[in-house]
Amino acid sequence: SDFAAKFAPPPNTKYVSLVTPDRGYYVGWDMPSILHPQTLLAYEMNGQPLTPIHGAPLRLVTTTKYGIKQIKRIGRIEYTNDRPADYWAERGYDWYSGH
Repeated sequence: SDFAAKFAPPPNTKYVSLVTPDRGYYVGWDMPSILHPQTLLAYEMNGQPLTPIHGAPLRLVTTTKYGIKQIKRIGRIEYTNDRPADYWAERGYDWYSGH
């Protein structure tokens, strides 16, 4: 919610799209899930900047979704009212994955 406070979505925004810099992996989240108190955008681990193996420069971490929704190496975050593309949902898995 700190990110959303600093980079506020337009009113009534329904979704968030998160994409890796190479566009090789992408996930979509509904706004209530992304704003959940246990959903974090992490840039550090144990007081140190994330390393590439742990998802640098920025990764999404939560206890409310399966690991497939916890994207590493975030390169773009976009608010949208259209349900965004989701790598695993396109391959038959549940779009909400744990909701």
